Amino acid sequence: MPRNLRIPVEGGTLAGDWRDGTGTPLVLIHGFGGTREDWRGVIGNLPTDRPFVAYDQRGFGASETEPGHAYSHADDLLALLDSRRIAQADLCGMSLGGATALNFALDHPDRVRRLVLVSPLVVGWTWTSDWVARWKAIGTAARSGDMARARDLWWAHPLFETVRKSAAAEQMRTSIEAFSGAQWIHDAQRPAQPDTDRVSALSMPTLLLTGEKDVTDFRMIADALLALSPAVTRIDHEDAGHMLNLELPRTIAEEIEAFLQNR
Repeated sequence: MPRNLRIPVEGGTLAGDWRDGTGTPLVLIHGFGGTREDWRGVIGNLPTDRPFVAYDQRGFGASETEPGHAYSHADDLLALLDSRRIAQADLCGMSLGGATALNFALDHPDRVRRLVLVSPLVVGWTWTSDWVARWKAIGTAARSGDMARARDLWWAHPLFETVRKSAAAEQMRTSIEAFSGAQWIHDAQRPAQPDTDRVSALSMPTLLLTGEKDVTDFRMIADALLALSPAVTRIDHEDAGHMLNLELPRTIAEEIEAFLQNR
């Protein structure tokens, strides 16, 4: 049975769940606006002896951050591993969590045995004009105090087109309603250099899971990762979009487990 954890980090606290088991622990990192609950379907389809940590990134879910405190999600991950005395982990990051996992793996390759990137973002990515326009509209609504409007715009984003049509639609909408929206108003993440400039140095085996119906920016990110690093193996899912952990939890759980078992 998973147990709760709370880990103090500089300027905040991380909340999560963990389970003991056999082998290298799997650390699961959710996407923007989400929480560790987004991995519930995947975890339910992993072997019961698979050790894992699923946590809320700083400022999301039950994790906390001091207002205005500059931080790095990758530094928070390092603090989590050190606190749990995990010398080496398997990392699995979704979207924003993929950026965290990749950034950490590039900074601390000795701490990562295998890396799984699910519809990943990349630190420093230059977004298309369409993405920027939609993001600005959401931020404008949030900063004006109309958080309901901001959440409606996020829910209607093309990023979630396929999940809106899936059995996970209600879970996705509930997650968006629970999101505070604070990061739309101000996000104190420290600036970082683009990771695309150093992906070629990726050393550990890396599984890239993508959906053929994801939006243009994330398709371009996935194509770039595959082209830039020989360590990356890609599985592209027909008729799936961005939220693979909600749309195809059993399928990607099986793919992740096979990859971790080196099958």
